[in-house]
Amino acid sequence: MISSEIESIEKISARRGKKSTFRKANEWLHLWLGLASGIVVFVVCITAAIWVFNEEIMYLTEPAIRAERRNEPVLVPSKVLEIANRQYPEKSASYAYYQQGTAIRVGIGTERDPERHTLFLNPYSGRFQGSKTYQKGETGFFEWILEGHQHLWLPKDIGQPLVNYGTLVFVLLLTSGLIWWYPAKWTRNARHKSFNIKWKAGWKRINVDLHNVLGFYSLLILLALALSGMVYGLPWYSKGLYWVTSGGDSEPEWKRVSSDPSQQGKHYTYSQALDLTWARMIKENQSAGGFFYAFPDSTQPKSTISIRTYPAPGRFYDVARHTFDRHTLEKLDFFEVFDKSFEASSAGAKMRRMNYDIHIGTILGMPGKVLTFLCSLIGASLPVTGFIVWWNRKGFGKRKSGKSQAGSVRSASNAS
Repeated sequence: MISSEIESIEKISARRGKKSTFRKANEWLHLWLGLASGIVVFVVCITAAIWVFNEEIMYLTEPAIRAERRNEPVLVPSKVLEIANRQYPEKSASYAYYQQGTAIRVGIGTERDPERHTLFLNPYSGRFQGSKTYQKGETGFFEWILEGHQHLWLPKDIGQPLVNYGTLVFVLLLTSGLIWWYPAKWTRNARHKSFNIKWKAGWKRINVDLHNVLGFYSLLILLALALSGMVYGLPWYSKGLYWVTSGGDSEPEWKRVSSDPSQQGKHYTYSQALDLTWARMIKENQSAGGFFYAFPDSTQPKSTISIRTYPAPGRFYDVARHTFDRHTLEKLDFFEVFDKSFEASSAGAKMRRMNYDIHIGTILGMPGKVLTFLCSLIGASLPVTGFIVWWNRKGFGKRKSGKSQAGSVRSASNAS
């Protein structure tokens, strides 16, 4: 019996010895990159899971945001501005945002003001439904969650690089994890172990299965979320991805545009410009899903009118997004990706427009958001379960214990 145990241990040692240099390097890379980036990956993933349903949660928890749907035109911008000025005569409205079935949200003030406010107006009657007030530096819960997702609640020049390069490391971890997960031989036992969690095993084995199996099942979604997220933080990656998806075209540059101050007062009043531009946008572009527009600064002649209309609720890739001269109403081209309609855009521009929907899961509608939520939770769990695996093994502790076990068996054999 002792001899068979010795042979079994020696066979295990032999199999370990045959492990390729590539696999050893991959496991070493996976281990130390995981330990180095674990906290960043956890925060980014858990905040993503919380944020993905922010609109639905706000709708359920904040009665002021709700509004019944009617087959009527919504308030024109000048009327929204008039109501906002009546509520806060000493402050300026900065934007208005509307999604079908909700109130119009109007932002009052800027981050530089001691106080900022958000008004909720009935989209048809303009009835005041409620408001929120934020002190300087204060944010709402979901804005706070978004700050953690984007820069870990650190100063942006510190937190954003940590998030961006931490996400790049996460892509490498997912890739190396797949290599580690891939069985050396596709035996029946290997297939069962690779695709199933052994719930009746001890907690250490369950933890290993949670890390390996859930990591495999969520791999493609997590890769899509990570790769689309890096577009917003790594310029070299963004340009490279556009070059690949467009077949060799360079990524268009954002243009700084402004209204012509020499035309001030010659054509339209401030309110007329807002309403006429709005009428043009909803005539030329679908807006069943809602809209967003930024009010130009009435004290700055070079400020512009920026409007977005959404064809369907919760969908962003086919948004119409245009900027206009506030004095002449001329459309100003500011970014080639959005200057054309989605249908008329190039392949690279279409991919770039879909990037945000891919990142938040809405590219697949509500099922996509559910997948994003679940996979983000799994993504947050991977650093935790991975750390526990490492802690239980204590680095090379498992191998040492194996050697000592073999030594003990040999000693017992010799003694006998």
